[in-house]
Amino acid sequence: MTLEMADNAHKPKSARRDMTSGAITVAAILLFVGTGSSALSSAVKYYFAAGDPTDRTLVIALLLNVALILIGWRRHNELRREVEVRTAAEERAQLLAARDPLTGFLNRRSLAEEGAALLVQAERRQKALAMLMLDLDHFKTINDMHGHATGDGLLRLVSEEIGRAMPSVALMGRLGGDEFACAFLFDPAHPVERIAERLVSRVAQPFVSDRLQLQISASIGIARTDHGCASIDALMRSADIAMYAAKNAGRNRFAWFDQSMERELKARNELEVGLRTAIPRQEIVPYFEQQIDLSTGRLFGFEVLARWEHPTRGLIPPEKFISIAEDIGMISDLSLSVMRQACLIAKDWEQNLSLSVNISPLQLKDPWLAQKIVKVLTETGFPASRLELEITEVALFDNLALAQSIVGSIKNQGIRIALDDFGTGYSSLAHLRALPFDRIKIDRSFVGSINVNAESAAIVNAIVRLGESLNLPITAEGIEDAAIEERLRAMGCSKGQGYLYGRPLTAGNARRLLAEKRLLRNAPAKAPDLDVSDDEARKAG
Repeated sequence: MTLEMADNAHKPKSARRDMTSGAITVAAILLFVGTGSSALSSAVKYYFAAGDPTDRTLVIALLLNVALILIGWRRHNELRREVEVRTAAEERAQLLAARDPLTGFLNRRSLAEEGAALLVQAERRQKALAMLMLDLDHFKTINDMHGHATGDGLLRLVSEEIGRAMPSVALMGRLGGDEFACAFLFDPAHPVERIAERLVSRVAQPFVSDRLQLQISASIGIARTDHGCASIDALMRSADIAMYAAKNAGRNRFAWFDQSMERELKARNELEVGLRTAIPRQEIVPYFEQQIDLSTGRLFGFEVLARWEHPTRGLIPPEKFISIAEDIGMISDLSLSVMRQACLIAKDWEQNLSLSVNISPLQLKDPWLAQKIVKVLTETGFPASRLELEITEVALFDNLALAQSIVGSIKNQGIRIALDDFGTGYSSLAHLRALPFDRIKIDRSFVGSINVNAESAAIVNAIVRLGESLNLPITAEGIEDAAIEERLRAMGCSKGQGYLYGRPLTAGNARRLLAEKRLLRNAPAKAPDLDVSDDEARKAG
């Protein structure tokens, strides 16, 4: 039962008690006034003179009257204390309903209500209202590593910093978790950018909670009523959109809302909705990028790349949808679907042609990953020895022990493992020692500039030497011209891939290429005349 229901339940009974007590007290006072003087004189005569014994009745009445007054006064005090306790309880209930108990800030509902009133005030004064939406970056990691008590302490410290940074008339709210919102009128004495910069800077400084030094950052979105936000709800939504734009731009910064952000969010939501049906419909298909032996020029395999063949929007590149699939928890389904399609397509290719498939860092947290991959190979009949999985150093950073267990299970099935984007992650040499890699892939950011940047050339040369000492083949990504290929060959790099050898191919064009090279098993003497449309040829490059 809520406090309000309890109040209502007690009101009739309490009211009756109050009326009864009040009536008794009033009657006692009237009786005292009416009989008190005569009763007192009779009592004096009775005890100090020879009074009439019949006055004894008045004396008794006087005593009863005094007793009733005392009872009424006592009940009055009890009722007064009861009212004070109830009033305090109601005030506390109202406070809890309006405020966040941890920080003392307004909750979401109260912020919206008071923000609407402040918006009316701003319009009356012909001023604009600013809304800051602040979200702590990686706060969940603090809770997971140190516990919720430490996290709560950190939230209190952050709220104190917010309070110090805001103008005195600002509304400050905690919307839940690690998300805060602040609203205030524009004031030339307190520029919004300066407030946001101060908050970003201060939150990025170390905090001490439970004797632990904690490091976080904040992403802030800012919106204003004079830029198309006619209501407090629209203002909060716009600031929220800007805050996520700040996160996507790299976190630890602030961003002003503009209409392009809303268009991008709408487009992203459309992709998210479409992605949920595109994966089971196999609209996301494998494309194949050639991998070449630099010493012989021979084709030895393909890297499998995901492309979304959208029914109305055409070909969508992976950078548009991979992060969305990770955010909504569908990256494993997407990856395994593309892998299954690629394995079925490549079943009748020459047995020395391998497939390299990228594994998302999120997949490497799945203890059942090895079993899922083995299931794909079993269902498609594709040999494990022809499959190579590419994992990045970022995937190893969160939980190296789990990654070692998963990689060990995968290796036991005969599948090879390549370390992708080498040199761009964390503790590269430690990872090479900890995991049984079969290949190192040099990131394209180094390869593309080896002929114009001495540092890039030195890094690539060092990685090639490292591969030789560890007996690990090196594949260079992003080879775009013959000069880069020649430089890599001179350095001793054994494998390469990039646009120099052609754009990623559709399944049909990859099969046509292999037929021309006589790399299909049981292929006819003449390459088949496949019906490849002009549009598909343009996609394939």
